[in-house]
Parts: sequence; C-alpha cells; structure tokens
Amino acid sequence: MDTETLLEKYNVVAPRYTSYPTVPYWDNELFTKEDWLENFKKTYVAHKSEGISLYIHLPFCENLCTYCGCNKRITKNHGVEKPYIQAVLKEWAMYIAILGEKPKLKELHLGGGTPTFFSAENLEILINGITAHAEMVSDAEFSFEAHPANTTAAHLSVLYSLGFKRLSLGIQDFDPHVQFLINRFQTPEQVDEVVKEARRIGYTSINFDLIYGLPGQNLTNLGKTIAQSILLQPDRIAYYSYAHVPWLKAGQRHYSEKDIPVGNEKFALYKLGRQLFIDAGYEDVGMDHFALKSDSLYLASAEQKLHRNFMGYTDQHTHLLLGLGVSAISDSWNAFAQNSKVVETYIDKVENGILPVEKGHILTENDLEIREHILNLMCRAHTVYKNGIPKHIKSRLEPLLADKLIVFDDFRVDITEIGKSFLRNVCMVFDEKLWLKQPQTQLFSSAV
Repeated sequence: MDTETLLEKYNVVAPRYTSYPTVPYWDNELFTKEDWLENFKKTYVAHKSEGISLYIHLPFCENLCTYCGCNKRITKNHGVEKPYIQAVLKEWAMYIAILGEKPKLKELHLGGGTPTFFSAENLEILINGITAHAEMVSDAEFSFEAHPANTTAAHLSVLYSLGFKRLSLGIQDFDPHVQFLINRFQTPEQVDEVVKEARRIGYTSINFDLIYGLPGQNLTNLGKTIAQSILLQPDRIAYYSYAHVPWLKAGQRHYSEKDIPVGNEKFALYKLGRQLFIDAGYEDVGMDHFALKSDSLYLASAEQKLHRNFMGYTDQHTHLLLGLGVSAISDSWNAFAQNSKVVETYIDKVENGILPVEKGHILTENDLEIREHILNLMCRAHTVYKNGIPKHIKSRLEPLLADKLIVFDDFRVDITEIGKSFLRNVCMVFDEKLWLKQPQTQLFSSAV
C-alpha cells in the first residue's frame, strides 16, 4: 500500500500514550487520595534504592503562544513567582512528611508554561528548597525547558551550578510568518547565543523542540527552519506533530483551518524533517524524537533501556514519578494522580495543608499488563506475550500486518520501519479502554 493510502487510512484521532490508561479513561469515581497515598508509599518502599523522578510544573508565560496545548497562565506580573514557589515547596514538604525520610532524587525536570519566566534567583530558591530534603543519586539528571527569547546567562549559570546539565529549547519554527500566526518569536541568532553560552558553561545535552503542521508551514519554510536548527547541532530534536484542538484551546482560533497543513501535505512535512535529521546524523529514537549517537537518549534506545512517562522519553527509569505544581501528574506505576488545574485552587489547597490532588486512577492487573505492552512498543518497537498473543489482539493486528506496519507471530509483535510513522495507531490495537468505549467527543489529536 502506498504512503498516501496509508495516511488516508490511519490518520485518525489517537492518544499520544504518555500513560495507559490515557487520562480521559481514568476511573476517577473509584479513585481516592487515600488510595493514591497508599500506592505512593508502597512503590516508594519497594523501589527506594533506585530513586524517584520529580516533575515541577511552572505554568506562567508572559505571552500566549496560540498553538500551545499546555496548562499555562498568561501574565506579565512577576509578583506571582514567589507565592507559587512557596506553594510548590509546601506540597513537596507534605510528601516528605508522608515518606518520613529524604528520598533519593534521580531525575528532576522543570516544565511549563515557561520555566524561564521565573528569575534565576527564584529558581535557585525553588531548587535549593527541593534538594534540601532529598539525596542525590550519582547519575541524577536535571533538565529544564526554556524560551530562547528570555533565557539569560544567569538562568544558565545558576541552574548549572544546581546540577542541571540538560536544556530543552522551545523553538517550534523560525519562519517569521509562522511565528506571527503562533505568536512565538525567537531568531536563530538568539538560539545560537543561548546554545553557545550553555555549551561554554558545560551543559552536556541540548534539545530543540520543533513542530510540524503549524499554520503557515510549507516544505520550503520548514526545510529552512530545520536546516538552521541542524547548523546549531542540538544533541536531541523533538519533532512534534501539531495538535489542532481549538475546542479545548481557544488560542488556536487565532488562525483558521485553511492555514493548517493537513493530510498528505502535513505528512510530507513530517517526512521532510525525518529525512533531513537522518541525513544530518541523527537517529530515530522512539516517537517524535531524534538524537545524535553521542547523546544519552540514543544510547538508552540502543541498549533497550529507553523509558517513557508523563515527561516524555527519558533515559532514566524510575517506578515513582512525583509531579508538583498546578495540573502536575504523578505516577506510582500502579496509580496516577493529577493536581488541581487552576493556579488559585492549587495554592489555596496547599496553603491550607490539603494535598492538591484532584483526580486519578488506580491501575488494575489488566491495566498494568496493557501498560507494559504499550511501553514496550513506544520505547523498543516490539513487545512479547509470554503466554501467547490473545486471539482478539491477533485479529486487530491483521490489518496492520497486511499494510506492513507490523509483523507478528504467536508471541511477539514487531513494528516495521514504515510502521514507526504510525506508532500511535499500533498502540491503539492494545488499548482495551478505547475499544470498549469509543469517545463521544474528540478527545485526542490526529495520529499523523
């Protein structure tokens, strides 16, 4: 089957599978904070020697990037920084009290929003407040997301001194017309300046976020953006598909559907980027990600140690991911919990000594088994059933086999090279929640 026909067949709405079950299918009515804390403590005790991962959500941005689907708060009032940091540290203190000891910290990531909205001084207060109540493991990895237009030498220097060695720059596109439509502005010169300063200081891994399918993009201008990005030699590139969900994110109504490349046009943008990255020496690592062979993400992939969680792909593997801050999601492997999504609600709960968990899901044995298979497919491009592939899964796999997206036998499923471009579709085969109950509204973005 040719690519055009495959695209027409498989470009359906699909989850990104940062978790299983996916958030819209959580059994929130069966979830309690008590269940969450019981699972949290149980997982911590069972795996305390490996350390925990910590995600801190910093939601503030000065300007609205209209394409963005993240939980954020738009403000130019930097007076919000200290009260928010104090709330995050109080939430951290609640969990430390629950554990009764300092946990080992293996991974810490600052996401947003725009973490570099916060001053270097306030980020130092935040990180010192976190690490004062934790022990660092020897190979701990600290990383943060940054906007090239507001990342200063002070940000880079202070965070490096606190243990950060990895930087992720949100670029998306360099074309002026595309930047106007998405209200996201930074020049190649600004990015070059940040990259050079980061490398001078000692950062060992720099990631660029790029998006294909944005309004106003075409093969010519996106090709130029990619060429400019490659010249700056990032160690990793995350090449995301734009998720057009204006019914969820009103900012996306800044432009109309006629501005957005779809179908074959969008897939051509994906193919262009993928080929340019590979030609430049980057390796295809999991869904949406490319890395140089010298980067730890590629090495983890090559050694079959790649992991995926709510922070995306990582070369660190922990059974416990704790999310702090508004809307942050935690994962104890057998349970998920998400904080309040409104800044004021989050701060108010924490200030009153209430754990700000708002919803969650306790995984069943069946959930855990399916989660393992989907993780294997997302991170290793194959999965194995010890007792044989169930008949109903085999039946669902047959069309993908016919289209050469996968190969399988009685026990093992392998994703083919072309199948990697339709990874979300392959994972949907195993998603029992989705098969049992198709969504009545559009919950997810398109697969390609």
